[in-house]
Amino acid sequence: MKLLLFSNFHVVTMKTTARRLFLACTTVIAAVVPSALQYADVLAQASVIRPIERRIASVPFGPGERGTFKVTFGGIGVGRGVVEVAGLDTIRGIPAYHFVLKIKGGVPFAHVDDVQESWMDIVRLSSLRFHQNLNQVKYKRRLTFDFFPSEGIWKVLEREQSGPLASNQPLDDISFMYWVRTIPLEVGKTYTFTRYFKTEGNPVVVKVLRRETVKVPAGTFQTIVLKPIIKTKGLFSEGGEAELYFTDDSRRMLVMLSSKLSIGTLKLHLESYTPGDPLSGSLF
Repeated sequence: MKLLLFSNFHVVTMKTTARRLFLACTTVIAAVVPSALQYADVLAQASVIRPIERRIASVPFGPGERGTFKVTFGGIGVGRGVVEVAGLDTIRGIPAYHFVLKIKGGVPFAHVDDVQESWMDIVRLSSLRFHQNLNQVKYKRRLTFDFFPSEGIWKVLEREQSGPLASNQPLDDISFMYWVRTIPLEVGKTYTFTRYFKTEGNPVVVKVLRRETVKVPAGTFQTIVLKPIIKTKGLFSEGGEAELYFTDDSRRMLVMLSSKLSIGTLKLHLESYTPGDPLSGSLF
């Protein structure tokens, strides 16, 4: 009998202990599971890579901007030119303005038929690609340069040629002409930049010479006159004594361009102008 009572007591005690252990475990689980779920949620949130906002740079030009020009040599009309933002393109997944400069004309003993194109990142305002197809009496050139700022190199597409980029925000002859429209300019000052894509082309020097009223076929304009100097061959070469005439307002519209080429002094006079649609907003 006593043994039976002892056995019953022992059984009851074991059941009570088991119940307490069960309650303790459920309490621990109840406390741990939400924390574990919460931690998992934090990890899930941390694993999401949020895109970086890239704000489109504010500029006075946009797709559709187009200027047509009368080309003269020695004051004689000999051809036509076009300077335009031909549209938006994508270079290696990067949205870019597509700039085009065309000059065609000449006389029987001297002729020029040039097409130069540039693709500029709409956020960083740096060049991604530069194409030249130059046909002049004493100078011909057909090359396409691709720029890789992250690798610090440029490459020529037509042949196996490459070199170091002089800047991680490179510019070429044409993109430079657009980029200079985005910066403040003060008459009498000289600005130097080291953004030309080839080291030997730097520093690029921009002299703000004067304000001048000019009359061209498109009308009469108040302009600010710049003298750009790039230490390479081309429109803005050191010996070319090029001058750019931009409207003296927020548009910085190109009204006239003059440059000494191998065949003589070339000038572009604005005949007509179509404004573009400047971009705004952000990219993700």
